Amino acid sequence: MIKRFAVILAAGQGTRMKSKLYKVLHPVCGKPMVEHVVDQISQLDDVSKIVTVVGHGAEKVQQYLGEKSEYVLQAEQLGTAHAVMQAEGLLGQQEGITLVICGDTPLITANTIKALINEHETTNAKATVLTAYAQDPTGYGRVLRNHNGLVEKIVEHKDASETELTVKEINTGTYCFDNQALFAALKNVNNNNAQGEFYLPDVIEILKNNGENVSAYQTGDFEETLGVNDRIALAQAEDIMKKRINRNHMRNGVTIIDINNTYISSDAVIGADTIIYPGTVIKGNSIIGEDCVIGPNSEIGNCSISDRTEIKHSVAYDSTIGSDVNIGPFAHIRPQSNIEDEVKIGNFVEVKKSSFGRGSKASHLSYIGDAEVGRDVNLGCGAITVNYDGEKKYLTKIEDGVFVGCNANLVAPVTIGENSFIAAGSTITEDVPANSLSIARSRQTNKEGYIEKKKN
Repeated sequence: MIKRFAVILAAGQGTRMKSKLYKVLHPVCGKPMVEHVVDQISQLDDVSKIVTVVGHGAEKVQQYLGEKSEYVLQAEQLGTAHAVMQAEGLLGQQEGITLVICGDTPLITANTIKALINEHETTNAKATVLTAYAQDPTGYGRVLRNHNGLVEKIVEHKDASETELTVKEINTGTYCFDNQALFAALKNVNNNNAQGEFYLPDVIEILKNNGENVSAYQTGDFEETLGVNDRIALAQAEDIMKKRINRNHMRNGVTIIDINNTYISSDAVIGADTIIYPGTVIKGNSIIGEDCVIGPNSEIGNCSISDRTEIKHSVAYDSTIGSDVNIGPFAHIRPQSNIEDEVKIGNFVEVKKSSFGRGSKASHLSYIGDAEVGRDVNLGCGAITVNYDGEKKYLTKIEDGVFVGCNANLVAPVTIGENSFIAAGSTITEDVPANSLSIARSRQTNKEGYIEKKKN
């Protein structure tokens, strides 16, 4: 079987982005552009090595991609051909097919890459160019074909003649090469052009002059080839990706009320018959079950949410939420929380690093932090676990069946025994035995006639 390799060009600083963030790390639908590219390549069969060419911000790119790729450094940005040459030490002696693709093309799909590779293999070409038809080809390299429709050469926009500028078939910057033919031709690329750079498309003309077969595959979806060079293109890519993701979920049985105002990560998984209302943002590796209702205006990040749960006007991050749970409006589930089945977390309730047992409720205006809440517990309005003494945080343990009255303060570390009752307004500083009533508040005193005396 023919070996396959991939080289991702990700060394450019991206000055037109006018950003401190390295260009290919700008996110599209919550994921860096270059990671979108790597993830699509990883879906292909038998890609034995992915090499990312890095330059500015190299350490941050490696931090994001980790072991998904190997890396080579292009210390000076001298053009795309020069960038690919940096991979010679890893790939130069290999036999097989090498895909070369830009790290700022987040919309490219595995299916299009696969079609390009198939065209390359079918035509027995030494190089195959991914092309597209552009209504406005300004700024793109033009693909020039001969009278037989075969690729003759690719000319950059700045180097094109008036006649060549009328061509609307553009070079997308994605190629397949015979690996050894690629690295042999790269040695003959020069920088005699308007930019003084070593252009990778010059390899096409070199191969043609050597009598080699050069092929092209024209994708029918120009949007996939969008290269992101500035904030305007970044917004375009975000909009296209957002709608693509939403349509895929809708095809799989998810109801999205407003496709234009729902933002879902490309890695999110959502079950059938779940309804997503407008203004909802679902980030990261979130998993949402079937028959859920999310939104409107909810933010979910890296959560696992089971079936038939509703989350309205609320925020939840890095937590596990069971089935038949009702959260919101205006609740906040902070990281490391575990909300079991049939729990209610109501309006203006904040939960942090806490577990809620099945059937428990905190219906309004509570803070529950660093707590273990058992089953069938009722936390009254304004109940608070006082978990922080200014230096350390402590655990509050509330066992099954406990009723906590309104405006009660549970000062950790403290354990409330099962089936106990905490009177409203109490500040509990000591453990409460099971089946007990605990009252910790000042006795009420009425001063009759106090107002008249004060006036006099």
